[in-house]
Amino acid sequence: MQRKNTLGANYGAFRRSTSGFRRFAGRYIRRLGQRKVQRNVKDRLFRFLFDKDREALLQLYNALNGTDYEDPSQLQVVTIESAVYVVMKNDLAFILAGTLSLYEHQSTYNANMPVRFLIYLAEEYQKLIEQAEISLYGSRRILLPAPQCVVFYNGEKDAPEEEILKLSDAFINKAQDAAVELRVRMLNINYGYNGVLMERCHVLEEYAQFVEISRQYMNGDMPVKDALECAIQYCIEHGILYDILRNHRAEVLGMLLEEFDVDKYERTIRMEGVEEGIERSNRLTRILIEQNRMKDMERAIQDPDYQKKLFREFDV
Repeated sequence: MQRKNTLGANYGAFRRSTSGFRRFAGRYIRRLGQRKVQRNVKDRLFRFLFDKDREALLQLYNALNGTDYEDPSQLQVVTIESAVYVVMKNDLAFILAGTLSLYEHQSTYNANMPVRFLIYLAEEYQKLIEQAEISLYGSRRILLPAPQCVVFYNGEKDAPEEEILKLSDAFINKAQDAAVELRVRMLNINYGYNGVLMERCHVLEEYAQFVEISRQYMNGDMPVKDALECAIQYCIEHGILYDILRNHRAEVLGMLLEEFDVDKYERTIRMEGVEEGIERSNRLTRILIEQNRMKDMERAIQDPDYQKKLFREFDV
């Protein structure tokens, strides 16, 4: 067994305020039990499962890397608890055997995950260097744990069992020999996918089963709270995530309800942004028609940059 990496010894989780967003979520959750289901179980339970059970987290690491580490105390958890924005909060991060593993759960496909991981990685390295009290301006090379970035995807959009997302896919000038690259391994953990991985990590397999069972209950007409209650009860009776659901039933239900509601808020904000964009385009179209600028209107439809120029011209 390799010795524990000492670079980030006594690493303290850094926190920044997200109270405003969470206060909204707390207010918005009122009477949630009377609402109809519109969303899947989301990522907070995933983090709860593996953050609470270090043996399960070590098992997940071994399953991903083909290793056989046995001592959970060797895991040095360095998860970013919160950043400037709630959406930039890291799910799970830990150091083991010179590797910095960054794990994220996603219930919606997100092509921007490499950029997010780049931000997480910069935050992690900065804190590790600060904790080690090493100067970046010194001549001695600073040794850093090698990053491993993994997304666990369980959305309903079709996705392969495994996919590599690259930071360079987002670069505008793809002909340029870029100075940086970051690769993210995205794994489909919906029930029925990645069977070998599931066999090696039983908590991950049971989580996939729980999500699938929850979806089945939530596809009906039951209010969200009742649907999740039924799913939890079914899983307890059938030994799925038994200890977690039995010992933390109320806590699990509460976090699922909160995640459901926060996600609904985020979707509402996105939809408002889309609607506002449509309204701006409509106002611009009306102005151009009134001024008989049909060629400008045709160009604006095909050229987003020109459309922005017209927005500024007419202060739309």
